[in-house]
Amino acid sequence: MILTVIKRDGRVVGFNKEKIVAAIRRAMLHTERGEDESLIYKIADKIEISGKEKMTVEAIQDCVEMELMKSPRKEVAQRYIAYRNQRNIARKAKTRDIFLEIIEAKSNDITRENANMNADTPAGMMMKFSSETTKPFVDDFLLTDDVRMAVEHNYIHIHDKDYYPTKSLTCVQHPLDKILEHGFFAGHGESRPAKRIETASILGCISMETAQNEMHGGQAIPAFDFYLAPFVRNSYVEEIKTLEQLTGKDLKHLYDAPINDYLTVDVTDIKNDDERYKQHAINRTVARVHQSMEAFIHNMNTIHSRGGNQVVFSSINYGTDTSAEGRCIIREILKSTYEGVGNGSTAIFPIQIWKKKRGVSYLPEDRNYDLFVLACKVSARRFFPNFLNLDASFNQHDEWRADDPMRYNYEVATMGCRTRVFENRFGQKTSIGRGNLSFTTINIVRIAIECMGFVDQDERIKHFFARLDEILDIAAKQLNERFNFQKTAKAKQFPLLMSSLWIGSEKLKPNDTIESVINQGTLGIGFIGLAECLVALIGKHHGESEEAQKLGVDIVSHMRDKAVEYSEKYQHNYSILATPAEGLSGKFTKKDRKSFGILPGITDREYYTNSNHVPVYYKCSASQKAQIEAPYHALTGGGHIFYIEIDGDATHNPDAVMNFVDLIDKYNLGYGSVNHNRNRCMDCGYENADANIDRCPKCGSTNIDKLQRITGYLVGTTDRWNSAKLAELRDRVTHD
Repeated sequence: MILTVIKRDGRVVGFNKEKIVAAIRRAMLHTERGEDESLIYKIADKIEISGKEKMTVEAIQDCVEMELMKSPRKEVAQRYIAYRNQRNIARKAKTRDIFLEIIEAKSNDITRENANMNADTPAGMMMKFSSETTKPFVDDFLLTDDVRMAVEHNYIHIHDKDYYPTKSLTCVQHPLDKILEHGFFAGHGESRPAKRIETASILGCISMETAQNEMHGGQAIPAFDFYLAPFVRNSYVEEIKTLEQLTGKDLKHLYDAPINDYLTVDVTDIKNDDERYKQHAINRTVARVHQSMEAFIHNMNTIHSRGGNQVVFSSINYGTDTSAEGRCIIREILKSTYEGVGNGSTAIFPIQIWKKKRGVSYLPEDRNYDLFVLACKVSARRFFPNFLNLDASFNQHDEWRADDPMRYNYEVATMGCRTRVFENRFGQKTSIGRGNLSFTTINIVRIAIECMGFVDQDERIKHFFARLDEILDIAAKQLNERFNFQKTAKAKQFPLLMSSLWIGSEKLKPNDTIESVINQGTLGIGFIGLAECLVALIGKHHGESEEAQKLGVDIVSHMRDKAVEYSEKYQHNYSILATPAEGLSGKFTKKDRKSFGILPGITDREYYTNSNHVPVYYKCSASQKAQIEAPYHALTGGGHIFYIEIDGDATHNPDAVMNFVDLIDKYNLGYGSVNHNRNRCMDCGYENADANIDRCPKCGSTNIDKLQRITGYLVGTTDRWNSAKLAELRDRVTHD
């Protein structure tokens, strides 16, 4: 006898015979002979008695079809089958419509969910087909009821849900020194250790490309300058050895000759043979390093991953290696970036991050100050590097020492978009060999809107925090459930990541699960729309009111405190993330507008403001914006970013970038970047910074590349932006 039924979404419910009765009756009413109550209950009773204790909906419907076909009313069976097919088609109609839009390369929020991915190519289309079919599977079979309901009712968003079944992790900071020293095996081939700068540069690219195919988030190198520096000296020694062959002289005494800096100097007037040989080797080394940095940037903008439709989402951190060799790496990556790629275009990747550190790379008396000035000049033209503040109170490490050649182990590094991993309950406090496991974002705006019915403001805020706790609990529980799913993966599923990159992975055998090492990573609880949330609660956002700012800090502080509680409860590294919402900023808003209508200052735009930012349309000074957003950086250990919009041609105003870095230093901000306009004619190479340009003033071409920053990274064309982000772009104002 049937006792329980397994529904299509995986839930198990009690058997209800009346549903069979209703379905047969409906089919009979569409036939000429009409209803036969006796036959209906005869069939329903037989199925109930003869069925298994637990059956699926489909299996029960198969039994109904069979019994109707055996009965005298075969026309009812035909109507029942037809109705069943119609219901199946209806259930698939949404998927069909989505697929047709992908096939027809329509520009919409589904195909433009990720501005870094071209969903119009065959590989891109295949990725979208896979993504849109995998998400419902996750909803139906991998999420618990409370989590699924929270998603359906727009309280939370599970990022990279399409990758959920793969058990993949989000991102990792590559310990590239291990790769360069030992090489690696990635399942289909192996790489030997590097000996010269050219090989080291290529291995850096291959490491990130290979890992990208094993993960669903970004790839970063935390100490690009330190890792590549030894290969500058190796290449210099090679050049000396070449001179030995040419001259027949023994020049071994020059192998370890002191070099203060690798700068190109004309050797014509150098009379001393040793000095001339040494400088010639330096000149040749600089040329090789420059070419290697050019190749690195070129490869990171052309090597595709994820089925051939997307370049690696890559980042590199540098700026604090003060050795001559490290400075050479920094100088030449900056010069290559300034020159551009191909025909002089701005490189989209890697996202470059300057590590700003007093005593090292910021003040005029610092060894790397000249390179900091160059970095600001490059950023003014090419948007990168962004700036990471190692002096921020929350970015410091007790073990960092200026004279420690391995000090990069104690320097925080970031993913270019903003993701930060540093604190660690289960091992060394470091960014290296670690990353985010997964993250989920909370729609705090919706929670606030639901509390607007309370007339008394104190009562409204009280209910908001109570409801926020409920949703935070669900998000933390969901992340723990995803962790428990991820940890069952075997090391062999991630050949590079779980053999050479993740902390402790070298101890794993191919068939070991990754459970013992992944708790070094973080679980991120993100949030979106603090500004709109505050408007819903007290009528103003944090840029407009000190009262709103205080409440905003209280809200994010509360979330941070809850993350600490969850870390204890579940024994993971939970952190609060200032979510880099791209597609999500419009997705949350669209659903909330449908539920609550257009609410001034809340749902009246197509997007919610990213995380804790002051709204892009709110006019204020750069200093005001810094003061408002600074307190949130200390609370969002999972990642954050501060940016300002500047007017005019930044290429001729690198001081504006230096002033920006002064702001992040003054106000204890953790990470930031400067936004500005950059247009380039793809036919003649002409560049300007006009806000609106459709035709090149030099050659008349309409083939204009309009470079813009979206959620921390660059996109060469806004054609791939979704409607919400395009609306945000139109609303952006400058900060004087």
